[in-house]
Amino acid sequence: MMDPIGLQQISTAVDRLETWIEGEEFAGWDPFDALNSPILSRLTFTNRRIGQIWVQLLKRSPVNLRPLLRVPKGRNPKAAGLFLASYWRKYLMTQNEDHLKRAQWFAQWLRENVSPGYLGSCWGYNFDWPNRGFFAPQGTPTIVGTATIGLAFMDILKLPARSADPEFEKNALQTARSACEFLLRNLHLTRPSADELCFSYTPLDRTFIHNANLLGGSLLAEVAAATSEADLAAAAQASARYSANRQRRDGSWAYGEGSQYTWVDGFHTGYVLVALKRIGAALGTTEFEQAVERGYEYWRNVFFTQKGVPRYYSESTYPIDAHGVAQAILTFLEFTDQDPEAGDRAARTALWATDHMQGSAGYFHYQIHRTYRIRIPYMRWSQAWMHRALVELQRRTVN
Repeated sequence: MMDPIGLQQISTAVDRLETWIEGEEFAGWDPFDALNSPILSRLTFTNRRIGQIWVQLLKRSPVNLRPLLRVPKGRNPKAAGLFLASYWRKYLMTQNEDHLKRAQWFAQWLRENVSPGYLGSCWGYNFDWPNRGFFAPQGTPTIVGTATIGLAFMDILKLPARSADPEFEKNALQTARSACEFLLRNLHLTRPSADELCFSYTPLDRTFIHNANLLGGSLLAEVAAATSEADLAAAAQASARYSANRQRRDGSWAYGEGSQYTWVDGFHTGYVLVALKRIGAALGTTEFEQAVERGYEYWRNVFFTQKGVPRYYSESTYPIDAHGVAQAILTFLEFTDQDPEAGDRAARTALWATDHMQGSAGYFHYQIHRTYRIRIPYMRWSQAWMHRALVELQRRTVN
C-alpha cells in the first residue's frame, strides 16, 4: 500500500496535525458557524434566508472574518466523535496510555453533552444552522452527527484492545444502543412501501437525504449485530433498501429526494457507499452488493482527476475540499477487499493532501479553488476528518 518513505510522510503529517489540534484543545471554527456571531445573529432577524446569506458569505470567504465578528471557537460533538474513533485506533496501534485517555475523555464528554429532551442519546451542532431545507437551532440533534458518534462508540466493540476494559466496552454499547432509540422514536419516517423507510435529517424537518438515511441504517445494523435485536436489523435493512432502490442508472445517487437536492458530489457518495456496504456486512445479506458495486465503479471513475485528486462534483473538480479528500481516503480503504488498487489509491490521495493541503502550522486548509484557496482551519470539517482518515490509513498499513 505504501513504501517506508510514504509511511513516514503520513506519520509526520499526523504528528503535526495532532500537535495543532491538541494545542487548540480540540476547539475551533466551523464553515457553518456564522450565527455564533452576536452581531450577525442580531442582523438575521430570525429569518432563515438571511441566516443562509451570512453563513454562505463566511463559508465562501478566503479571509477569516470570524475574529472580527466575534465568533468564538467551540467544541463540536461530531468532531468529538471523529476524534474518539481516531484516538481509539491510535491506542490499538501503539498501546500508548495517553491515546486511551484521550479516547476515554471524548467518550465521557460526549455522554455529558447529549442534546436534552429526546428519547435517546443524540447530538447536534454547536451553532444555529439555516440551510436550504430547514432551520436547526443550536443543539438540534441530526441523524448524521448522532450516527457518526454512535458508530465511533461501536468501534470500541468492533476493534477491541488487547487489554480491553469491559466497563468501557459496556458503556460504549449502551450509548450506541441509546442513539438507536433517538433514530427510531424521534425522527420522522417516510415509508413509501412496506419494506422501505427513510429517516428525516432532524426531528424538526421532513427532509430525506440518502447519506444521512444510510448512516442511520449503518448504526442500527451494527448495534443489531451486537445485540441480536431483530427490529433494529429490520429497520436497517428497510433504510438501506429505500436508498438502494433510488440509485440512478449510471450508479450515482442524488444528494436527496426533492427538486432542491438533485446534485451529485463525491464525499456524500462516499458516505453512501461505505454505509451501504457496512449494512450488508452487519446484516449478513448480499441484497445490496450490486448497488454497492455499481456505485463504487461510478464513484471511482467520476470523482478523481487523472492525477488522482478528488473532485467535488460529478461535473466539476473545484473546490478541492479537505473533507472530500478525507472521505476519499476512507472510501478507498473500505473497498480494499474488492478493488486491488484501492489501497494504493488511498495512499496516493493522502500523500497528495499532505503535500498540497497541509499548512506549515500543521492543520489542513479548507478548500482549493481554481484561482485561490481558503486556509481557514475548520476543526470539524477539515481537521477531525483528515485526522480520522490518516490514522485509519496508518492502522491499515501497519496492520
